[in-house]
Amino acid sequence: QVQLVESGGGLVQPGGSLRLSCAASGFIFSAYTMSWYRQAPGKEREWVAAITNNGASTNYADFVKGRFAISRDNAKSTVSLQMNSLKSEDTAVYYCKVRRGTSRSPIDSWGQGTQVTVSS
Repeated sequence: QVQLVESGGGLVQPGGSLRLSCAASGFIFSAYTMSWYRQAPGKEREWVAAITNNGASTNYADFVKGRFAISRDNAKSTVSLQMNSLKSEDTAVYYCKVRRGTSRSPIDSWGQGTQVTVSS
């Protein structure tokens, strides 16, 4: 079955950096766009970044543009999120997601999340 396992979260000071990784299995990784989302306490889950199946195109939410970078390694079935210039408002649980299925019947699979805390 589909499995997504995030890692790399932790406690970092404002202005610092972290690199998150998501290891995927159970599906043809190179066939799908991969996304990162986050959810802060008391807030709805929000989209952060996405990368197309071959890595040729990336997109970012405005609030992370210029600070975060998404990448993937199809040979290793991993997707990463490099987070620089972190702010306290970046504190959240970060999730990777893959959407399979069809536009009429999408199937979303999520990892368990990894906690990122930005605090001095």
